[in-house]
Amino acid sequence: MKRAGVIGDPVDHSLSPIMHNAAFQELGIHVHYELWPTPADQLMTRVNSVRDENVLGANVTVPHKQSVFDLVDATTATADRVGAVNTIIPIGNGLLGDNTDVYGFTASLRESAAVPQRAVLLLGAGGASRAVLVALGELGVSRIYVANRTEQRARGLVDELGTVATQVLPVGDIPSMLGEIDLMINATSLGWHDDALPLPVDSFGQVEPGTVAMDLTYRDTAFLRAARGAGLRTIDGLGMLIHQGARSFALWTGVEPPVETMRAAVEAERARRGG
Repeated sequence: MKRAGVIGDPVDHSLSPIMHNAAFQELGIHVHYELWPTPADQLMTRVNSVRDENVLGANVTVPHKQSVFDLVDATTATADRVGAVNTIIPIGNGLLGDNTDVYGFTASLRESAAVPQRAVLLLGAGGASRAVLVALGELGVSRIYVANRTEQRARGLVDELGTVATQVLPVGDIPSMLGEIDLMINATSLGWHDDALPLPVDSFGQVEPGTVAMDLTYRDTAFLRAARGAGLRTIDGLGMLIHQGARSFALWTGVEPPVETMRAAVEAERARRGG
């Protein structure tokens, strides 16, 4: 039986084996998907192990998406644009790096909400923000504000990946434009670790009711609870996880993935874990 897996921090993608193995089983594909926790000093060895003929492919998660970019033999145009790899596809004797996070974010947004027509506030300037910023640019969003605790990091992200519609917003200036946005995205990692908020809780009341608040973390975070309390529509990161994984599955197998089977599997597992 062949293997596939996710390289990186298992906390970030601990649901991946659930959804991929459900898809492999439904389609009768004899592959087992695993968690491959990988410290930085073992990353090159782990990536090279994907060259084994018994490995179908691999996903890459934090903190290795940018580091893996330089360890594969070739990269797709999307991976080049993002500057990060989250999917490795063995092709012949080489490894192709792709980025399906852009697809995953776009598909999740389209199935859950309309493409924003006014402005987007993107909170965070780390690895997750890179794919989101590229996706928003491809969607033709007219105005994108990027805010980060370290303003210099936000400026570096915008200089590298932003479009003419993108500008850095100092954290102190966020309240002045909250009435302009129709989508607010939390791309920080706060939701994984505790109940801290990337914004003061009273900020949510300054956003127009019905505005969409999206957290890339696939659990019910303090950010989402505060948004719901202010009458905002909320989307967690589960849809992005499912769609990026489905795209990876298609790239490895050449087969259309059973997306609803993958969704049902991860929703059931998340419910079993208590949300």
